[in-house]
Amino acid sequence: MTTLTSAPPVSRQRVRAALALTLLPALLIAAVVLAVGTGAVQISPAQVVSIFLAPLGVAPLAPYEEQQAAVLYAIRLPRVVLGALVGAGLAVAGTAMQGLFRNPLADPGLLGISSGASLAAAMSVVLGFRLFGSSSLPVAAFAGSLASTTLVYALSQERGRVSVPTMLLAGIAVNALCGAGTGLMTFLATDEQLRTITFWNLGSLGGATWPTVLSALPLIAVGVLALPLLARALNALMLGESGAAHLGIPVQRVKWTVVVLVALSVGAGVAVAGTIGFVGLVVPHLLRLLIGPNHRALLPASALLGAALLVLADLFARTVAVPAEVPIGIVTALLGAPFFLYLLRQGRREGL
Repeated sequence: MTTLTSAPPVSRQRVRAALALTLLPALLIAAVVLAVGTGAVQISPAQVVSIFLAPLGVAPLAPYEEQQAAVLYAIRLPRVVLGALVGAGLAVAGTAMQGLFRNPLADPGLLGISSGASLAAAMSVVLGFRLFGSSSLPVAAFAGSLASTTLVYALSQERGRVSVPTMLLAGIAVNALCGAGTGLMTFLATDEQLRTITFWNLGSLGGATWPTVLSALPLIAVGVLALPLLARALNALMLGESGAAHLGIPVQRVKWTVVVLVALSVGAGVAVAGTIGFVGLVVPHLLRLLIGPNHRALLPASALLGAALLVLADLFARTVAVPAEVPIGIVTALLGAPFFLYLLRQGRREGL
């Protein structure tokens, strides 16, 4: 199995990790303030802070209009919060997957989570699934992600144990199968249905509302908060399964727990925002180069950077071609694809 990228010395890693965990919350707050203040109705950072502090009875730093507060709370804030949630969920899931597989190229897409969600979403559009009203497509996408993950895990069982190499191969096969199914649905779709499927597959936070945020929040929060609790086990798995078992780690239980938490977190994110690739690949690998492979720091740092990255990517997507909006999946792909090629090149140099 491939090993993770080399890291700086331990003492330097600790200093960098402490620095990252101090600066990344500030980066996320700055990204949120910038994102909620940018748009057709301009709101300055001082006005944004004033609007946020108003319910606490704090005197405003700058005067603002009620219309600005209404736009911030009703339109922009749910979109920014959803972007932060999805970004944190994807990044933490990617970090956990790379730790579990001991491979810097692993991401949640390997388990067929995204492709399963895409197939179910396409089927719901073409077959006219409306049981849950406007939430039917996200519900179908979430069900598809869970179904594909369950199938991959069932196929990877060998004598009651989970085989990681078999899981990777099963994930590739399920991805191909779901891709073929999505292609078939696309072939059968009408022009209007085809537009819906295509737009959803490219990813977007444009449909964010407070009910959407609240529907995804519990599932993503479970993954973001629970996966860091497995940091010690993921650190031990870097020694290999036998080494981890000798340290008292219940390897099989950890594998199941990581995969279930990743499926919940990513499935919920894909259901509400569509397919957004490369966040789970780029963020953990970039942080591993900066602060080292210790998952105690890597997992929370990934959540913070993933959230900030997707908030800024969405800000770019909705402002770069006004009045049109570029699908956010295109923005993350433009960032992630060159980085993926860089990883492949580095892997070849290191003989991986």
